[in-house]
Amino acid sequence: QHKEVITMTGISFEGRVAIVTGAGGGLGRAHALDLAARGAKVVVNDLGGSIAGTGGGTAMADQVVKEITAAGGEAVANYDSVATPEGGKAVVRAALDAFGTVDVLINNAGNIRNAPFTELTPEAIESLLAVHVKGAFYVTQPAFEVMRDKGYGRIVFTSSAAGIFGSPEQANYAAAKGAVLGLANVVALEGAPHGIRVNTVLPAAGGRMAADMNPDTLVGMPTTPAHFEPEMVTALASYLASEANPYNHEAFSIARGRYARVFIGVTEGHHVPFDAPVATAEDIAAHIDRIRDQDGYHVPGSMIEEFSLIP
Repeated sequence: QHKEVITMTGISFEGRVAIVTGAGGGLGRAHALDLAARGAKVVVNDLGGSIAGTGGGTAMADQVVKEITAAGGEAVANYDSVATPEGGKAVVRAALDAFGTVDVLINNAGNIRNAPFTELTPEAIESLLAVHVKGAFYVTQPAFEVMRDKGYGRIVFTSSAAGIFGSPEQANYAAAKGAVLGLANVVALEGAPHGIRVNTVLPAAGGRMAADMNPDTLVGMPTTPAHFEPEMVTALASYLASEANPYNHEAFSIARGRYARVFIGVTEGHHVPFDAPVATAEDIAAHIDRIRDQDGYHVPGSMIEEFSLIP
């Protein structure tokens, strides 16, 4: 089966070096296998711990490397935690030592500890911010430097609909994933002049993290098995990570067999005349319908661009 996959044509990563964090299972494993099948040399990073982020081991990353090499691809394992500056640097150093450069980074590593909002412990909050947010910072910074210096790169961040639209009993996860999108937006702006394209995926797929969710929260999620497979997410991640992708600074949802762009917009709103007195709460009450009206919205490309919409 893998021998057939390795001969696929179309979007190719021949000559490219990719890092996939959290690639020992689930989405990360699917990403790593597909990139390798398309010719990339892959660093398979995985701490090898539980889905809560505890423990560690080498078996998960090693197994994915074995799958890649058995199919005729090239890969090395890395077991460093992304949650520290030293770990992030070590992940990128593994790519440089083994393959000489970095062209692609997919920030996929994550953990999950769901609980009702008032029952979230400080550790449950800190551990998710450490892996999802700090991990994305610490791996991307050294990878970005390599890409900037060579004038080419593709970075894919992993956020979540939970972080954009909300999800009960996932306040820590949502806060972390919302922060990831904010980070990705800035890296996209800073990377653009250097040939680095940065985009974000918001996946819904089966895996250890989904299994930890309250079943009541999952009502209405896909029942068609193929729609819930990690490879559904990988299809988009691989596209965004490829040279074929011309887009930057965008986010995409993958859920229930649907691929769709996700964006945060701003309405036309109510404009207070420049020479008018300072607005009051009563002024807001009088114009709240106009402020909330979604007709004629804008999708700003940056904070400055949003401010420039104001006459």
